[in-house]
Amino acid sequence: MSKNGKPSKAEVKSLPDEGKTAEKKSLSKSAYEAELRRLHIELVKLQEWIRFKGLKVVVLFEGRDAAGKGGVIKRITEPLNPRVVRVVALGVPTEREKTQWYFQRYVAHLPAAGEMVLFDRSWYNRAGVERVMGFCTDDEYAEFMRSCPMFEQMLIRSGTILLKYWFSVSDAEQEYRFQARLDDPTKRWKLSPMDLESRARWVEFSRAKDEMFAHTDTKWSPWWVVNADDKRRARLNCISHLLSVIPYQDLTPEPITLPPRQDNVAYVRPPMEDQTFVPEIF
Repeated sequence: MSKNGKPSKAEVKSLPDEGKTAEKKSLSKSAYEAELRRLHIELVKLQEWIRFKGLKVVVLFEGRDAAGKGGVIKRITEPLNPRVVRVVALGVPTEREKTQWYFQRYVAHLPAAGEMVLFDRSWYNRAGVERVMGFCTDDEYAEFMRSCPMFEQMLIRSGTILLKYWFSVSDAEQEYRFQARLDDPTKRWKLSPMDLESRARWVEFSRAKDEMFAHTDTKWSPWWVVNADDKRRARLNCISHLLSVIPYQDLTPEPITLPPRQDNVAYVRPPMEDQTFVPEIF
């Protein structure tokens, strides 16, 4: 037991968890950072290829709360140009959006040529949280299950590359991460009332996920499951897979030589006292 009276990570992970896989040897921070650095270089190459070839790429990240979706999205975008690769994380639909065709507000964020869009949760909200929490009717849910595969097929036929990742985390690991968020003021905002409710409805969300897979894990748009109990491995595995399924070439330009800076001719700098500086506290 930890000092604050809460179970330690080892104790939480020892809880019974059906289907839990055997733990691997921990991946060292140095090995993780070295491989992440290599993958970042490859992501930049992929970005330039997407821009050069005018590709349209959509990547969906779904999974349990605290499964690590945001962490891998952050690592993907870290070295990339936000004008080429952008993240979409939509909030609760407005009253007007609730009257629209369900996919309409997501379509507005789809990429143009030369762009990649990462959806931090997507239209699959209807198959998960909306279904479990009763935010949609049975008819709306059934219609989504019928139309979603067709919608994705239309995207793919129009030339969009669509990838769907499901981050799978065990009950014990999710419990540990929730406890860590409670203890860290910088992470507490991640625990919304909806997250707490989803924790209380673990089995219902499991059933919803199974039903979603049964209808939407198609040959043309399969679900790729990421084992997310180990955050470092999950990030590296997901990024490696993303790079493997989109063929790209290295368009790295030749080394650049900086031109000489313009000579200071007849330029008088304004007095430093006329400028307002940030206080130097440190």
